[in-house]
Amino acid sequence: MKIGVIRERKDPPDQRVPLTPEQCARVQSIPGVEVLVEPSPIRSFTDEEYADHGVVLQEDLSECDVLLGVKEVPVSMLKPEKTYFFFSHTIKKQEHNRKLLQAILKNKIRLVDYEVITNARGKRLIAFGRFAGMVGAHNGVMTYGLRTRTFHLPRMQEFMDYEHVRSYYRDHLHLPPLRVVLTGSGRVGQGANRVLRDMGIEEADPEVFIADVIPGPVFTHLTSEDYLRRKDGAPFDKTHFHTHPDQYESRFLPYARVADLFINGIYWDSRAPAFFTREDMSDPEFKIRVIADVTCDIAPVSSIPATLKASTIADPIFGYDPQENKEVDPFQDHVVDMMTIDNLPSELPRDASQAFGEMFLTYVLPELLKPQSDLIERATIAREGKLGTHFAYLEDYVNQ
Repeated sequence: MKIGVIRERKDPPDQRVPLTPEQCARVQSIPGVEVLVEPSPIRSFTDEEYADHGVVLQEDLSECDVLLGVKEVPVSMLKPEKTYFFFSHTIKKQEHNRKLLQAILKNKIRLVDYEVITNARGKRLIAFGRFAGMVGAHNGVMTYGLRTRTFHLPRMQEFMDYEHVRSYYRDHLHLPPLRVVLTGSGRVGQGANRVLRDMGIEEADPEVFIADVIPGPVFTHLTSEDYLRRKDGAPFDKTHFHTHPDQYESRFLPYARVADLFINGIYWDSRAPAFFTREDMSDPEFKIRVIADVTCDIAPVSSIPATLKASTIADPIFGYDPQENKEVDPFQDHVVDMMTIDNLPSELPRDASQAFGEMFLTYVLPELLKPQSDLIERATIAREGKLGTHFAYLEDYVNQ
């Protein structure tokens, strides 16, 4: 098998890689497996680093059986009848990627999407989520500093790795009595939680946080049970919620009345309730002034009505005017400042790539080398011009 690591071509550019130079060398030590890498001037790992590990760099990867990337591949660059691994962002029927999936089917490409690589119990095995949460929390606090002018926090991309970031927190960061509410119990939430703790922010139980008895800086980390309730008044049941999210309603507003910063890291089902409405955000009691939406589902189909767009690493913050329901300049008294970057791990690309590659080598590569794999089958969105077994529900999406 020949495996190719392709150059990232999506705009804005992404510096992450699916395999680091050292990991490529380990793959090449497997008998019968070869790795080729397409040169790139933007990767966090340089071409020279790959070459130093004995990895061949070449422009033409057409001889490869499997092509590994990170973000979506432009339609014009797709190679027919190959196996691709990347985040396609099609499983929620995202409008902007409809043509991509149509082209994949037309070119009889096998698409395996990292987002749906799971074990037999449905647990995701490979993701960048922890680093999205880490950078999202950092950027949320950074945005609050810019808004209030009470402290300065450099961008994560200015540091070599997270150990350097932690050293900065310890030696230079002095926060005001900031109050943060964090959602998400998965990798994103865990990553954000770690950063807030490393910043020296105290964690409080939700009830204590609402009582507003800790002067801060303080944060609370909510589970779905903390901010949702059943419409019929029955006790919250996590399994029932995952099956029937439309039977629940939000009870998030008590947190919005005491928090300064909201970091959102949930996986949101469009049948589930939003945290709050635009009208709620217009209420004088709505205290949140900065939202770091790591989830980044775009309004109106979103858990946060102010997420009008995905911002970028180059231009990370925009203002949202809830009275007018429109984007405005940030850092004004009457607006909420939004940080909605959708490729956050790119600000910590070497750490994120290292961790992602280890997950790929542990969980995916052994399955890929098998003649048949249930794990690969569950994550195959398209193959030989047809939708995968588990993705027939996308039929209407691709035919529109």
